[in-house]
Amino acid sequence: MARIEGVRDEEAGFLTKRVFSAAAKQVGAVPDPLRIMAKSRATMWGAGLLQISLDRGQTVPARLKTLACLKAASMIGCVF
Repeated sequence: MARIEGVRDEEAGFLTKRVFSAAAKQVGAVPDPLRIMAKSRATMWGAGLLQISLDRGQTVPARLKTLACLKAASMIGCVF
């Protein structure tokens, strides 16, 4: 449970709703960190562009990138 209240669906604007629906389609539900990042549009878009650029990178295989992300998340205690 986060200390900061995230953006609810009824508070979200058009583009934020589209980002939420894309995240829900990919993950199954809208992650709380995304709802919190949506409070600052620049932060949400910056994180989104970073994720897109990481996904499009061709130097490292996708399986290895996923494994590295899981390992880093487990080391810092992230639930995602």
